[in-house]
Amino acid sequence: MRNLILIGPMGAGKSTIGRLLAKELRLPFKDSDKEIEQRTGADIPWIFDVEGEQGFRDREQAMIEELCGHDGVVLATGGGAVLRPANRQALRGGGRVVYLHTSVDQQIERTSRDRNRPLLRSANPGQVLRDLMAIRDPLYREIADIIIETDERPPRMVVQEILARLQKLPPR
Repeated sequence: MRNLILIGPMGAGKSTIGRLLAKELRLPFKDSDKEIEQRTGADIPWIFDVEGEQGFRDREQAMIEELCGHDGVVLATGGGAVLRPANRQALRGGGRVVYLHTSVDQQIERTSRDRNRPLLRSANPGQVLRDLMAIRDPLYREIADIIIETDERPPRMVVQEILARLQKLPPR
């Protein structure tokens, strides 16, 4: 296995589950958004405000390319990482891709108090999440080796399912 890469919408549990997976597999954990913040010294909302979404996506693409070049990491990506074809190609080539799927209702519940989500600064975050899911879900599915449902499930149960399903995948 090269890397284990977690994709999915905001609020799917990528960071939480990624940390647990990394601990279980005794691998380093990387979160592409956190890596961008550490390198720039600025948080994601600030980058969105100053550079716009395009500027953030450029930074994200460079970071994903770099992190997918590693060997033996668990990587959590931002929800919009799949929007660019170059990112999808890097993610697919960077290791096993696990799509953590969650419903919009669960996303709303998990992100409602999080002020660090620039795309949810809206009068109707639920509609924003539905619109994002309509665009992104097919892209997540396109590159996923495994799709895992996370709604109403404890993170440790999700981790165990991922590990069990990885065992059943043929080598590539």
